[in-house]
Amino acid sequence: MSKTAMRQWRNKAESWVQRGLDRRLRLAVTGLSRSGKTAFITSLVNQLEHAGLDARLPHWLPAAEGRILGSQRVPGRHHHVPAFGYEAALSQLAQTPPVWPEPTRGISEITLAIRYCPKNRLKRRLQDTATLYLELVDYPGEWLLDLPLLSMSYAEWSAQQQELLQTPALARLAHPWLTAGAVIAPDSPADDAVLAPLAAGYTQWLHDIKRECGAYLVQPGRFVLPGEYLGAPMLQFVPWVWGAVPAGLGEQHHYGMMETRFEHYKKHLVAGFYREHFAGFDRQIVLVDCLSALNRGTDSFADLSRAVNAIVQSFDYGKTGWWRRLFAPRIDKLLFAATKADHLTPDQHSRLARLLSGLVRAGHRHARLAGIDIDTLALASIKATHSGEVIHRGETIPALQGRRLDNGESVTLYPGEVPENLPDADFWQQQGFDFTDFSPPVWQPEQPLPHLRLDQALAFLLGDKLA
Repeated sequence: MSKTAMRQWRNKAESWVQRGLDRRLRLAVTGLSRSGKTAFITSLVNQLEHAGLDARLPHWLPAAEGRILGSQRVPGRHHHVPAFGYEAALSQLAQTPPVWPEPTRGISEITLAIRYCPKNRLKRRLQDTATLYLELVDYPGEWLLDLPLLSMSYAEWSAQQQELLQTPALARLAHPWLTAGAVIAPDSPADDAVLAPLAAGYTQWLHDIKRECGAYLVQPGRFVLPGEYLGAPMLQFVPWVWGAVPAGLGEQHHYGMMETRFEHYKKHLVAGFYREHFAGFDRQIVLVDCLSALNRGTDSFADLSRAVNAIVQSFDYGKTGWWRRLFAPRIDKLLFAATKADHLTPDQHSRLARLLSGLVRAGHRHARLAGIDIDTLALASIKATHSGEVIHRGETIPALQGRRLDNGESVTLYPGEVPENLPDADFWQQQGFDFTDFSPPVWQPEQPLPHLRLDQALAFLLGDKLA
């Protein structure tokens, strides 16, 4: 056995031991477009670093009971994975005026050592203090949305994408690549000079529907976040949406070549992500920005619903194959968090949580998630507003105060109501939304970042590990 293989086995053995003793937890953080992953991880690390001194986490019992002795960042075990840019994010938040941290575009990690006093009698007999190593893994939500592709053929995925094109706004933006592909015969000789620009047009469409239509279910996800695979042939295929295909086409034909590349994409990128990263996660939080989808209207919200459904089904993948699952950690807690709760008045927070719960329940019906504890929560990783009341036409109404993101103007406003159930067609005819994006708050670096319910997220995700 090579030295590299021996080192990998030692790392895995150490990981099993640490997990068995509840000393290490690998928490994955992902989110859909505009959900605020970077802000969440930055604030979470910041809260934990302050937890032993001036904790402001009343709903997280280990901190409320004074059992957190301190947390510090330590080197990670996975030296091939880039480090999360925590210091850079804090620096941007501390600017005058403060700005939101730059979003990440790939996978990154940061590890914390949390020293605490155990409450469990058995643990206390063994030692007065204990350490939990918390590995936070940040990865794009688009990668998670790709996992359902593993159970689909190229023809099935093409049919799914063709169904999306029934939405007029998506079809209008797809006109350039649809027109280019319409002149390609499926059984014509495969030619990269033809496929490369066609795939580039399809990729541009994915970017366009995210930006202009608020689309969420963007597949393949690596097309919009290619990283080191930019220009790779396995990222040069499109769904076949131009009618029937003759039987028996191989790689020498355009259709067969795209089918081969689709399978290659699944094997090397999608299954590779599952094997190298996803299968190693212990717990997962998925951040969802429901407010932007409501702002954009019925089509965007419907696509958000499809995306959440795909995410829930992703956690059903890989449960078969007892040998693989025996030697791979299993996600046992899954938290869906509706972000930007501070963009609403406090009376609307519970409605936002119930709206997200409805989205998750709809996806849960299609997946077998036995053994996974699922919860939903409305939170603000970094609280950007102040809530209060104003007098309007003689009536007292709840209001928010903050600075607009687009121009920095200080405003006091009532942002409106959130539907607490999944809205139907009639609802969209009667309602309109204009939820405002706010700039980050002015913040003193020696203080913990302001937040809403981050302590409740910690209680769900980490509470049992610090007993």
